[in-house]
Amino acid sequence: MAQSLTHTKAKLVGADAIYDTNANRRFASSNNIRTDFVRKGRAGKHEQQRKQLAAQIKKERATRQEGSFGKDKKHYYLSKIKARTKDTEILWIFMGIHVGNALEIGRRMQKQAIKAA
Repeated sequence: MAQSLTHTKAKLVGADAIYDTNANRRFASSNNIRTDFVRKGRAGKHEQQRKQLAAQIKKERATRQEGSFGKDKKHYYLSKIKARTKDTEILWIFMGIHVGNALEIGRRMQKQAIKAA
C-alpha cells in the first residue's frame, strides 16, 4: 500500500509481527524487498548478516515511524479520529500526516531564512 500511495519502490520494509503473513512474504520476495520478518524454517548460510540487517531495520522503523506517528497523533489529534468508514479513516490519517509534514517543511524553511538573514 505504501508503494501505491508514495509512488516509490520500497527496498527495505520493517513491520510489526502481525504483517509477516505468507502473502506478504511472497510479495516481498517476488519484488526483492528486504524485511525484518522472523525467519521460517532452517537458518541460511548468511543468517548472521540477515539478523544484523533485520535488527537495523527494526531500530530505524521504531525510531522514525513510531516516533513520528506518536508525535502526529498527539499534536494533530489523530488519536481522536471518529471516522465511520475505512476510506474516511485513511483519508483523515493521510491528511493529518501531510499537515504534519507541511508544518515541518515550513519550520525548516523558516530556520534557513533566519540563518541567511
